[in-house]
Amino acid sequence: MIKLQEALEILKKDENFHEIAFRKEYYYNWEEDFDFDQLSYDSRNTSASTLFFAKGLNFKAEYLEDLAAPFYVSEIDYEVDIPAVIVSNVKRAMSLLAQAFYDYPQNKLKILALTGTKGKTTSAYFAKSILDEMNGQKTALLSTAETTLDGKNFFKSELTTPESLDLLKMMRQAVDNGMTHLVMEVSSQAYKTERVYAINFDVGVFLNISPDHIGPVEHPTLEDYFYCKRQLLHHSSYFVANSEMTHFNIIKQELETLGIPHAFYGENSENQIVDSQAHDFTTKGLVNGHFDIRLLGKFNQENALATALATQHLGASVAQIKAGLAKAVVPGRMEMLTTRDGARVYVDYAHNGISLKNLVSVVEPHHSGKIVLVLGATGNKGESRRKDFGHVIEEHQRLEVILTQDDSNHEDPKVIADEIASYVTRPCDFEADRAQAIKLAIQRVHDKDDAVIIAGKGADKFQLINDERVPYPGDRTVAERYL
Repeated sequence: MIKLQEALEILKKDENFHEIAFRKEYYYNWEEDFDFDQLSYDSRNTSASTLFFAKGLNFKAEYLEDLAAPFYVSEIDYEVDIPAVIVSNVKRAMSLLAQAFYDYPQNKLKILALTGTKGKTTSAYFAKSILDEMNGQKTALLSTAETTLDGKNFFKSELTTPESLDLLKMMRQAVDNGMTHLVMEVSSQAYKTERVYAINFDVGVFLNISPDHIGPVEHPTLEDYFYCKRQLLHHSSYFVANSEMTHFNIIKQELETLGIPHAFYGENSENQIVDSQAHDFTTKGLVNGHFDIRLLGKFNQENALATALATQHLGASVAQIKAGLAKAVVPGRMEMLTTRDGARVYVDYAHNGISLKNLVSVVEPHHSGKIVLVLGATGNKGESRRKDFGHVIEEHQRLEVILTQDDSNHEDPKVIADEIASYVTRPCDFEADRAQAIKLAIQRVHDKDDAVIIAGKGADKFQLINDERVPYPGDRTVAERYL
């Protein structure tokens, strides 16, 4: 519940309020008060007690024609017969009013927030597993792969970081379900579009940065992408950062200038991995110990160290960290299957150049035979990934490549595949049907020295085509069908 007068006061305090516009008159104050028991940005879901937010580049005045809500918040007066609360930034208004409406649930949770170009979801599952050891399974999770608000029931996430109205509602549900901690991924778009405006976190983690999400509908430049990700630093009480990441110097300078308590990990820091095997590693520094994880690769071990440092700050012991990391299972990340002939099939969400490079580099040393890669690239977003994928394929000459569909949206998957292949000097096959491409790849491998890498979609149960989520069984399910 929130009252109109309380909402206006919040907006004025944030210097976001312009006026109330109604029938060609402007008002700084409104004499009547209203009780709102619903917030909505969907014009189809309103009532006489809804405060409605008119947001989005494609919002149209016609959406307000049959609106049941008594007020709407907007950056524009659409001159309909409903009072408009005019603001400078409707997304900021949404976040602030949602916080008040749901009684500031973020303050009732210990929140660990993760950002980075790759590794966010893996690290989120590591962190949840550790915190569950500490708090008795009372950790909520908001990740790219899945969301749980009670620690038991999981559902597919729509966005890496939900819209503020949805985010605060989920936080409220988590509190009401008895959760004490929340682990969440915070995307660059979350800061770009004000989804987490004025929300602070107990611990923030910055895993890495590399060019991604650069394009007309996301970030115009790498600088903009990096700047948006760095906003997490300014809203965290404690911060963990990878000292080996590109442009680490500015992270270090910002933290020290702002006086934010922090821990670094990696080379030239006090927290390091001093011994690394396939599934286990040893650390020194704030967290000393020998740890096991179910995922291959040094980069996964580095993510584990990052979450160890973050959860330790929230009170986890070394024993709880060790137990949590050993138990953690990450859907769609380095899931391994075996054919009847003994060949390995790896299913991984690797969906940009750096994550694909890391994945291939982990798999190659374990297989001396044939390695078949099934890969696609998204349409209408992340266009730079295509060149990056091509360079990874070119660098790893052992790979036999089958290019295929992966959320092509409004683009032709063959055109996307041809762009990837243009950076490769050897032939790449193309099969538009992703399930058929996986089948063809598995048919090519015959013994334990061979491997198939299925990269990109991970646990996703859909294909994004023409703005619609078309049902898809998921890479693991398809692979199991043809083993």
